[in-house]
Amino acid sequence: MSLEFSVLASGSTGNAIYVGTEKHKLLVDAGLSGKKLEELFAKAHLDPKDLDGLLVTHEHSDHIKGLGIFARRYKLPIYANAKTWDAMSGLIGEVPVDQKFHFDMETVKTFDDLDVESFGVSHDAAEPMFYVFHHEGKKLSIATDLGYVSDRIKGTIRDSDMMIFESNHDINMLMMGRYPWNVKRRILGDMGHVSNEDAGAALADVIGDQTKRIYLAHLSKDNNMKDLARLSVQQTLEQNGFSIGDKIDLYDTDPMNPTLVTRL
Repeated sequence: MSLEFSVLASGSTGNAIYVGTEKHKLLVDAGLSGKKLEELFAKAHLDPKDLDGLLVTHEHSDHIKGLGIFARRYKLPIYANAKTWDAMSGLIGEVPVDQKFHFDMETVKTFDDLDVESFGVSHDAAEPMFYVFHHEGKKLSIATDLGYVSDRIKGTIRDSDMMIFESNHDINMLMMGRYPWNVKRRILGDMGHVSNEDAGAALADVIGDQTKRIYLAHLSKDNNMKDLARLSVQQTLEQNGFSIGDKIDLYDTDPMNPTLVTRL
């Protein structure tokens, strides 16, 4: 079986992404209740009993809300870096020692036939990091919660077959919206989130010959809309010479419904 994935949930209310091969199956983040995660697995026609582990990106609630209960229920090992483990203390309940593992930033771990590469991002968490998955020449990158997209990140995710990439907010909606100024400043800052416009500009720098699908992720429920994000990113990419709908397709993600399981 090839590399497969489903964005089970993505957005400011909760995030979880399934990635698997024939020999190893992982869940990246568990930012919803245990019950809701099980419902999402069922909708995607996946079985959480098949999971072999949980990868954590950072300690914010929308990424770890159901982490402890899900790991305990299915006896899953949890992988996170040391600072994230410290930051999660008291947030996920007691986790048995034999289920706690360290995955350092800027390293590669091999899980049977799946190589997972971690990389750091700029976000207001202890030590946030995301992942690139490699399997039999195929490459899937996950990059959200980005204050900005550095050249180092671009080099890491460049020419992925599939990308799950943040398109958090429309700047005008954010500025005109109900959030207090300190929250707006945090979102717009270098440790906040990437706008639709900045997502398009960054993607224009990392799309390669292998790139086929881009999933726009972590949309704000208050400051974005699916159609707006897709049209904004598409317009920026087309201005940079990319033909959307030809060799490259843009896909939505949803906070309540999983994407179809896709195989590379």
